[in-house]
Amino acid sequence: MDSLKNYSEILAALDQHQYVADEELATALFLMLRLRKPLLLEGPPGVGKTEVALVLSDLLQTPLIRLQCYEGLDVNAAVYEWNYQKQLLGIRLQEGSGLSVAEKEKHIFGTDYLLKRPLLQSITHEGGSPVLLIDELDRSDEEFEAFLLELLSAFQISIPEIGTIKATHKPYIILTSNRTRELSDALKRRCLYHWIDYPSLDKEMAIIRKRLPDIENELLTQVVDFVQELRQRKLAKTPGISETIDWAESLMALGYRELNRKAIEQSLGSLLKSVDDIRLVKDEVASIRHE
Repeated sequence: MDSLKNYSEILAALDQHQYVADEELATALFLMLRLRKPLLLEGPPGVGKTEVALVLSDLLQTPLIRLQCYEGLDVNAAVYEWNYQKQLLGIRLQEGSGLSVAEKEKHIFGTDYLLKRPLLQSITHEGGSPVLLIDELDRSDEEFEAFLLELLSAFQISIPEIGTIKATHKPYIILTSNRTRELSDALKRRCLYHWIDYPSLDKEMAIIRKRLPDIENELLTQVVDFVQELRQRKLAKTPGISETIDWAESLMALGYRELNRKAIEQSLGSLLKSVDDIRLVKDEVASIRHE
């Protein structure tokens, strides 16, 4: 991290790690590293938000700890849980020990009986600062955000039976959201913020070229043009960059060096993930064929 003295060096480092970024994202990452503040990345699905954390972990040569959010996510799955079976065994072993009830409780509610989930793992990691990815936070319930506020502001977690556990090494925290719901102001105030949108034509071509260096120029241009045009429509599921990469790779695997009607019809399942969208595009391709 010490070698990354400004956003330009981060931009170059991301490029070396096959991630095409712009100055705004590089600046946000630089400030996150320098100020040690969490970074909230919002944007449509498939534009590379999660990939930022993966690349940053590789760039810093530090472990990535990931919490995948979902509806109903609670403290037991995200922060910690007690090992009840081990606690029961501990209680049996203490029978006849002469210890007081308070002493027995203190023993079975010690850290040896604690099952660490991703958030607690991130602040007790011994080998330096890990990257903590809290992915798709908008999928979780609003109540879950309350669990995060202490961690995001003070890099600590309070456990009623033990007390407050402070970070051994402050993790680099990246949160992502597809903005299916608005996150709370309390959470946003604790984070730096950056919006990642669908890329421009030139940027998307650069991304595909990074991932698929052997792709034909003609196919690359046609694929990105086609996807960029699709994003202007009202689709059930707008394709992201990851789908563009999958589609281009599929076309190459099928032996196509340029885009044609048969190529589109044969490979649409790599690009579009809604049967209604696939039918719409296939109908349009078929109508063009008969004009």
